[in-house]
Amino acid sequence: MAKLTFCGAAGTVTGSCSLIETGSHRFLIDCGLFQGSKTTQELNYESFPFDPTKIDFLLLTHAHIDHSGLLPKLVKQGFKGRIYATEPTYDLLKFMLPDSAHIQESGVKRHNTKRRRRGLSMVKPIYTIEDAEATLKLFNHQPYESWFGPEDGIKARFWNAGHLLGSASIELQIDEGNDTPLTLLFSGDLGPEEKVFHPGPDAPVGYDYIVCESTYGNRDRDDYTLARRRAAIRDELVEALGRGGNVVIPSFAVERSQELLHDIGYLLANGEIPQASVYLDSPMARRATEVFMKYAGELEDVEVDEEKLFRHEQFHLVQSLEESKAVNAIKRGAIIISASGMCNAGRIKHHLRYNIHRPECTVLFVGYQSPGTLGHIISSGAKEVRIHGATYKVRANIRSLGNYSAHADQQELLDWILARCPINGGLFLNHGEDDARAMLRDLLGERGLDVERIHMPTFDETYELKPGTGPLSKGVAEPRLDLDHVAHDWHNDYAEFMIGLTQALERSTDREKYDLIAQLKSRLPQ
Repeated sequence: MAKLTFCGAAGTVTGSCSLIETGSHRFLIDCGLFQGSKTTQELNYESFPFDPTKIDFLLLTHAHIDHSGLLPKLVKQGFKGRIYATEPTYDLLKFMLPDSAHIQESGVKRHNTKRRRRGLSMVKPIYTIEDAEATLKLFNHQPYESWFGPEDGIKARFWNAGHLLGSASIELQIDEGNDTPLTLLFSGDLGPEEKVFHPGPDAPVGYDYIVCESTYGNRDRDDYTLARRRAAIRDELVEALGRGGNVVIPSFAVERSQELLHDIGYLLANGEIPQASVYLDSPMARRATEVFMKYAGELEDVEVDEEKLFRHEQFHLVQSLEESKAVNAIKRGAIIISASGMCNAGRIKHHLRYNIHRPECTVLFVGYQSPGTLGHIISSGAKEVRIHGATYKVRANIRSLGNYSAHADQQELLDWILARCPINGGLFLNHGEDDARAMLRDLLGERGLDVERIHMPTFDETYELKPGTGPLSKGVAEPRLDLDHVAHDWHNDYAEFMIGLTQALERSTDREKYDLIAQLKSRLPQ
């Protein structure tokens, strides 16, 4: 018998981390940073729901920070085991983890400046660059489709997940000396069937338990091919550039930015869009692009020679902060691709500040926007937003394209799960919001799976697993996260309140302003 605990991404799409305990060993699948609302992010500062010093090893599905971003914290708190991943995943994390640490250190430095002025105690970063560098020394990279043994009685192998360069589903066999080993498959994040650079996701069939992501479990994207996707962004860019302003594209630094560069480079080379200057303003995206160039010979659907990949003469890979500030001086004809993809951090916020209030500009979203993030607020139709403590009117044209998603949609998730059957014990749906998980569960039931064996684990819920039988939930000792406040927390309420207060004061006479402020002051606790 083994135990499986969901320490993240249960009812959410962030903080992926699963703990497996056998009679002899304890190990993790992923250890991701919590992203989204500030309430969710506060989990990053809390203690792990397990003792890091007692974790024997870790298996990593891919490099995205919501799956890997707490690895340095794990090491900082005493983990000394091996971290198993594919080689491209390691190559990406060689700069992604130090970059994440730099963000932690820089953010805390700014925060402590404000706390010092208010006479408050200082806070420490979640981890440092030194912790990230120590983490990288623990990596052991493995190829796809080859068994390896992290510990006695445990075998694992990676299968292409089609989601990101190096992404993997993880197959496990746990043999505790019984007649039949326990078999599991963790999907990791699955990519769509039509995706540039990678083949569709794959894995063998027949398991005791499968843990599958469900990000898009409640929706399908428009049916598209790579050619139709390229035509869609062509039409958006032609219209946007024709408005006489800039096009700002919030984009994840790893893979999404490279896909955009590939498609925009193709369109420029073939004269299908105006000869605009394209700025990739993300140091991490620039480093990621170099890794993609390293593996260019292994990428699929590349429309240019390997030597020309991401090297169009109109491309400008922005490096320094001074170069980034210079981009903000450009008033028209620029395509600005910048991280983060959900606008919750990074240089994209500066580009939004300079463009979102201008009606001739366009903000083009090309990926999922998690509830509670600035990107979700903008894409949901907000008339005003707060960026870096200031309020900006949203006058730019706000557009969205769904065809750049790196996740399998509802039908693709259904197909992948059904192709892995039979599932003898149970199916766990994680890495998805509850409405997405519930709809996917119901559709799987309509297709013949026993819904009593399809589980929607909650945060820190533990299940006992036995070969060939259904799991038994051991419940949750003390939940760390209230899912009601994942999408919209008090920080969001505060931002909305400040915008509403500003609007009310702008509409009021001086006498009404005094009265309103007096009413609010009277409600403050003494």
